[in-house]
Amino acid sequence: MTARDKHAGKVALVTGVSAEAGGIGVGIARKLAAGGARLVVADLNPSLESYAPQLAEELGVEVQAFVGDLSDEPSVARMTAAARERFGKVDILVNNAGGGVIRPFLEHTPETLRTTIDRNLWTAVWCCYHVLPMMVERGFGRIINIGADSVRNGLANHAGYNAAKGGVHAMTTGLAREFARLDITVNTVAPCWVATPRYHAALAEKNPLADAFLSVIPKGRAVEISEIAAMVDYLAGDDAAFTTGQVLSINGGSTML
Repeated sequence: MTARDKHAGKVALVTGVSAEAGGIGVGIARKLAAGGARLVVADLNPSLESYAPQLAEELGVEVQAFVGDLSDEPSVARMTAAARERFGKVDILVNNAGGGVIRPFLEHTPETLRTTIDRNLWTAVWCCYHVLPMMVERGFGRIINIGADSVRNGLANHAGYNAAKGGVHAMTTGLAREFARLDITVNTVAPCWVATPRYHAALAEKNPLADAFLSVIPKGRAVEISEIAAMVDYLAGDDAAFTTGQVLSINGGSTML
């Protein structure tokens, strides 16, 4: 089997695929497409509509774009209905949509806390709720949530964010047990600080938080998007068929068993 055959015939839905360079979602989508998966990509930013055809041409696979707020249940219902109409199924769901407001807990407002939980928890809940029926029908599915290592290491200023991501981690185990007999696996990939453009900007600006975040990572660097995508790709493939209900930390040793 060639690398291009790994996900041949599969349809992958990846959320949080921003058209901006250097995003986690784009990295994951590229990796799954390299294995032959057709793509449904979703994001809140309307620029995704014009970016998707470029992505399809570059990757050589069919790409369907959906723009909408995935913390809104009717929006997710429309997205999954469109995916079913075009492809007939979703085999792989990657709940990557997120982006929290990181600040000391008492500096949050009710609005910033709701935003953080909406973006990170409700997006994953509604996507699972609407995609799982298609997986149950076919007796197959791979769900990979993007969590956060800060849930385990108690990183400064992350209490609100951890409330949301911790919910994602907990949902993982519940769904994994409920759907295991149907060959539907559910896992979470939990990265530490990610080497996005924002990370590189923080280093260049000598932001004091950069030192604080890096100080808890024994490897002394952020995780590369390619490293996250590789773990997602593994969990989406046949080699991981017996792996379910797990939170796999990609963290350079910031937490250890």
